[in-house]
Amino acid sequence: MKLVILDRDGTINVDSDQYIKSPQEWQPLPGALEAIARMNHAGWHVVIASNQSGLGRGLFDVASLNAMHAKMHKLLSAHGGRVDAIFYCPHTADEGCNCRKPLPGLFEQIAERFGIELKGVPVVGDGLRDLQAGVAAGCEPHLVLTGKGEAYRDRPLPDTFPPGTRVHADLAAFADYLVSRPAPRPVA
Repeated sequence: MKLVILDRDGTINVDSDQYIKSPQEWQPLPGALEAIARMNHAGWHVVIASNQSGLGRGLFDVASLNAMHAKMHKLLSAHGGRVDAIFYCPHTADEGCNCRKPLPGLFEQIAERFGIELKGVPVVGDGLRDLQAGVAAGCEPHLVLTGKGEAYRDRPLPDTFPPGTRVHADLAAFADYLVSRPAPRPVA
């Protein structure tokens, strides 16, 4: 199975320090929906892993989150794309859960749901925590220079990023990279 795991806010859609709280606030980044569709058309299954502490903070409810995702699915569908599953952590940092990135709990849930190991599965995010969580589960780290990642544009990544982190201008540039690289050979 060709699987790629994406962060949501700052990777697929515009991010906000005030949190994305409604479908009206959920706005796709330029080229992001087309990028997901390109990955799908090349045989990739796309899954989202996202911290959504705004739920735990009472800034929005699950119905609002579902409405944001319904909007995303509808807009993606118009581009011929889809997201196969969305995994999110509703907890605040002080709740001590295992699913809040940078911990790997969401990724463990993804591995269990799809019945696969995540070794070598690309994880794409706009921040260090996204990549740390993925790497802890065996994923291959990819940083996009959108959202929080814009802070690293035109400068080297700090040593705090996982070794081997690949950097892409945005999700469209990552999709170009992903669909153009040779497919992995099956293990005999």
